[in-house]
Amino acid sequence: MSKITGHVLRFLSRFKFHIVIILGILIVGVLDENSFLKRIEYAYQIDDLKTEIQKYNRQYHHDTQQLRDLKRDPKAVARIARERYFMKADNEDIFVLSDDEQPADNPSKYETTE
Repeated sequence: MSKITGHVLRFLSRFKFHIVIILGILIVGVLDENSFLKRIEYAYQIDDLKTEIQKYNRQYHHDTQQLRDLKRDPKAVARIARERYFMKADNEDIFVLSDDEQPADNPSKYETTE
């Protein structure tokens, strides 16, 4: 038993600097919560969040412009209601065209009959 521990102690004393350097690199590079791998993951996450922020900024500017139009122009209310909600005036019909194929004997739920 003392022979084995003697070999282990001799090995550890001979390569102590190498072992400490390798453990330090593993801790800093991979195992720690502030490791290089986590830093790379956070960089990708930041890029994704920046693109999402840009998307929401574009949507905000678009919606702000529509709100300004609604406040200034009364015809804009009718235009937006027709575009978004498929509303219609009393004297017109609306047909929603779809690319989906439907059976001939089953009418579409969007077709209006008047």
